[in-house]
Amino acid sequence: MASAVWDISGPALTSVREQVDAQLADFVSAQEQEAPGPEMAPLFATARRLLFSRGKRLRPLLCMAGWQAAGSPGDSHAVLRVAAALELFQTFALIHDDVMDDSDVRRGGPTAHRSLAAAYIRAGGRHSRAEAHGRGAAILLGDLLLVWSDTMLADARLSARARARVLPLVDTMRAELVHGQYLDLLGTGRISEDVGAALRVARYKTGKYTVERPLHIGVSLADGGPGLLQTCTDFALPLGEAFQLRDDLIGVFGDPVQTGKPVGDDIREGKATVLLALAFQAASRAERRLLSTLVGSPELTDEDLGRVHTVLDTTGARQRVEMMIVSRRDAALAALKAADLVSDVTAMLTRIAWTATERYP
Repeated sequence: MASAVWDISGPALTSVREQVDAQLADFVSAQEQEAPGPEMAPLFATARRLLFSRGKRLRPLLCMAGWQAAGSPGDSHAVLRVAAALELFQTFALIHDDVMDDSDVRRGGPTAHRSLAAAYIRAGGRHSRAEAHGRGAAILLGDLLLVWSDTMLADARLSARARARVLPLVDTMRAELVHGQYLDLLGTGRISEDVGAALRVARYKTGKYTVERPLHIGVSLADGGPGLLQTCTDFALPLGEAFQLRDDLIGVFGDPVQTGKPVGDDIREGKATVLLALAFQAASRAERRLLSTLVGSPELTDEDLGRVHTVLDTTGARQRVEMMIVSRRDAALAALKAADLVSDVTAMLTRIAWTATERYP
């Protein structure tokens, strides 16, 4: 089931994505009709491009899987609205993340701040002001998507009991993402051999935010019990860490044509990944000097990146990360097997687990 890019296929998964996309398309169109004027067009064009280009819809899929695992009671309208709201929140997070990292490319196209800077120039804005405008406009667009995610949650027409179960989980998910992002920000630019700290970032940014909480929200929409919530956690946390570890490898060794993102940005930014921590632990004195010099350098050349690649291979860091991915995926699949969920949910989660962890760089 190996795949170089995300390919979560199958009729049920495709149907969920199509239904979520329809919810998002209708919602954004309705919001645009309420916009104050044509000046807002670049914001909506950028939002649409990011929402509908190369998105995996992983969080909506997991939300639906949690709901189905708990018996999928009632109409699917509410869960689809909540699932779509998760995608709006994810796009908000990506936009702000790209501003913080000063990234150029997202999902195969320019990041929001780059796109909005270019739109500003096309509209007659001054080149000297374009970069600041792009950053400011992107922050506002991210804020707008955050507001939209709340609006879509409110439009889900949840019962009072369902709101009491679900909204605290949404708030927790959002706070956990901020915690993870801040931990990531703190570690950036400080090369370290602290694998535990890097794994903590992976747990909050990916294990909890990307996998565990969307499953929990789906289960809670269906009023599932604590046992099922724990099963979701047992599956989600190791899988989320494995997912992030795979992303770390792809970010250094991947193909930008397939990933839609530049290769080597984590090295240029000095991200405190497990991959780099393991390399620094095992590096010789000369290799440590090389890593200390090159990691975190925004002027890193392709030749420099190749030298870092060599260290990551010769120290065994790349191989050890591969082994960590396998062990965590195995733990997630073992938890899934022990859970005895309905077959469609087990099949969906199994496919997600393999696809998330077998994307080869």
